[in-house]
Amino acid sequence: MSRRNKHRKVITDARQPPEAQKLPKPKLPPGLTMDAFSNVLARLGSGTPNLIEGTEYPLTRLSQNYQLMNSLYRSHWIIRRVIDTIPEDMTRNWITITTQLAPEMIRKIDKLWRVRKVKSKVLQGLKWGRLYGGAVGLIMIEGHQDELDQPLDFDMIMPGSFKGLMILDRWSGVYPSSDLVDDIDDPEFGLPRSYQVTLDEGQTMNVHHSRILRFIGRELPYWEKLAEVNWGASEVEVVFDELKKRDNTSWNIAQLIFLANLRVQKTADWGEMLAIGDPKIQADIYNTIQAQNWLMSNMGMHIIGKDDEFQTHQYSFGGLNEIYESFMLDMAGASSIPVTKLFGRAPAGMNATGESDMQNYYETVQQAQESSLAPVLDKLLPIMCMSEFGAIPDDIDYVFDPIRTPNDKEVAELVDKKTTSIINVFQAGIISQKTSLKELKQMSESTGMFTNITDEDIDQADDGTHQDELLMGGGLEDYGPMGSEKTNRSNLSTSPPSFDAKFRKFISRFRRSH
Repeated sequence: MSRRNKHRKVITDARQPPEAQKLPKPKLPPGLTMDAFSNVLARLGSGTPNLIEGTEYPLTRLSQNYQLMNSLYRSHWIIRRVIDTIPEDMTRNWITITTQLAPEMIRKIDKLWRVRKVKSKVLQGLKWGRLYGGAVGLIMIEGHQDELDQPLDFDMIMPGSFKGLMILDRWSGVYPSSDLVDDIDDPEFGLPRSYQVTLDEGQTMNVHHSRILRFIGRELPYWEKLAEVNWGASEVEVVFDELKKRDNTSWNIAQLIFLANLRVQKTADWGEMLAIGDPKIQADIYNTIQAQNWLMSNMGMHIIGKDDEFQTHQYSFGGLNEIYESFMLDMAGASSIPVTKLFGRAPAGMNATGESDMQNYYETVQQAQESSLAPVLDKLLPIMCMSEFGAIPDDIDYVFDPIRTPNDKEVAELVDKKTTSIINVFQAGIISQKTSLKELKQMSESTGMFTNITDEDIDQADDGTHQDELLMGGGLEDYGPMGSEKTNRSNLSTSPPSFDAKFRKFISRFRRSH
């Protein structure tokens, strides 16, 4: 404390009465909130006896209820969709490897994904991680059976030794060690150093974390993570309360169907006759009612006494649909999946397309790819390269392919915009014919168009960027704009042809070469 502040504190204390200076400051109970609203007379606010103050949120830890997780996933279609939908969209279009490797080498990696069923195994790990809160993928490398407890050495991965993944959930004999990774350079710093894995034969072995792929559900705070033995929380925990409300509402609506048309018969003295307790009288009453039901069921008749009365009451279902849809919206919000995708319903409302909901969903899936799937691929891709090539390329990387698959109309609009951009840059003299063709060919990977442009066509294209070079070079005839007569060379200086003519010139060259 500075001298000035200390002096100010002394002066402030001196202004207080002597008895106030000696009194100790009151200690507040832990957790006491001093700025809450309360109206005792109206029974409103904090600490008052009202229904809202009776609300509690007990810590349930449903992820540890293994039987409940299995029962919900096997029998409840909504839980199955909540668990499966996002992982399936995360892996549906997979990835594109970006490297300077030759295309045939990249195709070998793509084939290895398929032959070893890596994509389906990763999808399975993501599902079990979301359902149980944790799962692992054991990386199987031939010849490493006796050294699983040792860190993975890339130099010891022989060609063709990668054999795929073995997926195990947290309840299938996988137990993380309490010893954590303390190397700050390790991407798994703070996570378990090893895992105890028990196979079906009862054999138990310790596996180093470098040979394990982790799949967890929802992230948890530190102490809750310790309570879950360094696993996450199941997605079921987040949606379970909303699921109960939705299911109870659905079953109550179904039960009301049986009460939609009530039939009431008024008969004098029936209550007294039943109250007598004579078995013969009660049997006569039951036989009468049974005969009436039988006649109404078969002949549509109902016979009653002269002084009796028969009435029907129909139940109105107005408003039930709005209530039911409200619970569906809550369920969709808790699971981060739009109603249109979770329940398979068309967008409701005037001019509703569901485009904004799906866009938010795609962003959610992309975030899940970066946080959950990317660490798995970062560890797995170098191992596959060592097994296939014997080395890891320095520039090996990947990008997630777009989640959304555009329709034909959207593809046509996309191609038109991209092609126009390439034409404008080419017309400005910034890029050459060769570069333009390279851009068009690269576009074919995402659009499916311009696939007939070959490497030979690109090599034969002009490499100049000046417009006059494109107009005068190559020894080809000049074409006028869009079907007009041929342009005279003598008029080029005063009336140069439009860009359509230039574009038609090198398209004509490709046709001649083929």
